[in-house]
Amino acid sequence: MAETPPQPAHVPVLPQEICDFLLAHAPRTIADCTLGLGGHSELLLTKNPTLRVVGLDCDESNLTLARERLSAFGDRFSPVKANFADLPEALKQLGIGQVDGILADLGVSSNQIADPERGLSFEMDGPLDMRLDKSRTTTAADLVNGLPEGELADLLYMQSEERHSRKISKRICQARRQGRLDSTVALARLVAAAVGQDPDSRRDRIHPATRTFMALRMAVNRETDSLRRLLAAAPSVLAKGGRIAIISFHIGEDRLVKEDFRARARAGSYHLLTKKPVTPGEDECRANPRSRSAKLRVAEFVGSP
Repeated sequence: MAETPPQPAHVPVLPQEICDFLLAHAPRTIADCTLGLGGHSELLLTKNPTLRVVGLDCDESNLTLARERLSAFGDRFSPVKANFADLPEALKQLGIGQVDGILADLGVSSNQIADPERGLSFEMDGPLDMRLDKSRTTTAADLVNGLPEGELADLLYMQSEERHSRKISKRICQARRQGRLDSTVALARLVAAAVGQDPDSRRDRIHPATRTFMALRMAVNRETDSLRRLLAAAPSVLAKGGRIAIISFHIGEDRLVKEDFRARARAGSYHLLTKKPVTPGEDECRANPRSRSAKLRVAEFVGSP
């Protein structure tokens, strides 16, 4: 029987900053809306021995790993299989009306990227799946092989601001006439060819297929829509003085968070704790290269205007 490969270490992004912002006002309950492998939740529970954390994740396997990791905290940790867009309903299931903090780390876990069967990596061959929640029916392969050229180009541009979206979409549509595209590596090489780059040379720090893969993943998992729903629901579940902290890794997501926070601040319901996004320092970027594009914004709920 084959041995299970070891899980890659997952390092939570901006750990000290998250603890500083979310624990400063002595919270009783925090909702970790993107539980992942439980790194942020473990830090928060360790630093505040009276804190309760509700952890949401739509990925059943990550939820299982996090449940095992955080089992030592007993009933101070409550895992829930749910998309963060459904935060109010998840809290209602547990009999919780309000929380003192909301955390959402919009990045993908290291183990999700490292599993070729998920189809999230352009460096390891696997199926073009990209579903974080396996109950979803649409895969990346469905989008790549089924969308008309114009719609596919729009998806790549709207989701990840891929400036070569037209070229990439045209090349994909040409290739799929020869047969269905189902391989991550094949798609990555096709994208690189469309923009005139050799993916093996890596003359740029960022792989030429990065934005295409990001756009497809975001579309498959409806990440932008889920973020909008979380932002809209947050004031209804935050106690007065509660804080919402969101880490984004893409300019479009950060823009949504910035605009929502600022609009609510102008309306008098939020107080901005970060005028500009907090980003990782040089030491963290060296130790955890995936953190380099992280942007943290935090606001405090001061009550309905």
